[in-house]
Amino acid sequence: MTFITRRLALTAVAAAAFAGGPALAAEKVNLGVSIPAATHSFMGGINYWANQAKKDLEKQYKDLKITIKTAANAPEQANQLQDLSTVTKINALVVFPFESAALTKPVAQVKAKGAYVTVVDRGLTDTSAQDAYVAGDNTAFGKIPAEYIAKKLNGKGNVVALRGIATTLDNERMDAFNAVLKNYPDIKLLDAKYANWNRDDAFKVTQDYLTRFKEIDAIWAADDDMAVGVLKAIEQAKRTDIKIVFGGAGAKGMVKTILDNKDPRIQADVSYSPKFIYDAIKLTAEARLKGEKLPATTIIPSVLITKDNAKDFYHPDSPF
Repeated sequence: MTFITRRLALTAVAAAAFAGGPALAAEKVNLGVSIPAATHSFMGGINYWANQAKKDLEKQYKDLKITIKTAANAPEQANQLQDLSTVTKINALVVFPFESAALTKPVAQVKAKGAYVTVVDRGLTDTSAQDAYVAGDNTAFGKIPAEYIAKKLNGKGNVVALRGIATTLDNERMDAFNAVLKNYPDIKLLDAKYANWNRDDAFKVTQDYLTRFKEIDAIWAADDDMAVGVLKAIEQAKRTDIKIVFGGAGAKGMVKTILDNKDPRIQADVSYSPKFIYDAIKLTAEARLKGEKLPATTIIPSVLITKDNAKDFYHPDSPF
């Protein structure tokens, strides 16, 4: 057998082995990542972990390019999605929608042009616009605080709540919170208003609550950033009736407060790490490099944080 003939034979064997192996991507993966700008500390964490994913994964995979776009509002994100599709020509997308309804059609248009779409956290109003969904456990995020508050109040008292932005995940959290409170007829949810996961908006909403309601036993802030605004309003109003302020997501400042037992009103939190954007980007990139798909839904558990386990959730070097 000549060298050339032998080489061709070996090539044929290699090709046969390749054909029988796992499916591989027919082209390089050009992955777009579309996320909200770092308007508060949780989104700072999202931005940090997204950029960390780009750094780590592009170093690991030569056939992967990641382009990250950040948007200050829903219309800007919609425009960026169009640019990612038509100018950057992405063939895969990881998107953290600014709002659910407003971004559903723009995401669907990206998918219609052939991109594989993973939606993170804030779900779309039409799931046919996505291939996969990755999020924290939003049902637990609402259920755990409600159970904690009900237990601490011995099933009786007045509660107010702060909601985030009008999204599917906010609905899931509020529905779960309400479902628990239905079991406690002596706990009254006086009001639940949107504060946009923003400290200043939370301060204003809480000011309104404190003006309208003369007796409040617990405030579900539903976010650690919003809890900061809540505490500021309580301090300014010099109110001493509020026994519990429950935030959410496990920000390092709030976890440290629990660890150090600094504030009797803050004894617990619920986990919801922004690192899931890193996980979503990694899962999507690696699946597409193999020509594979993700499960339709991947849920990352949320758990109660107390002084007993707070050390496991305290990451002082993290931006969140």
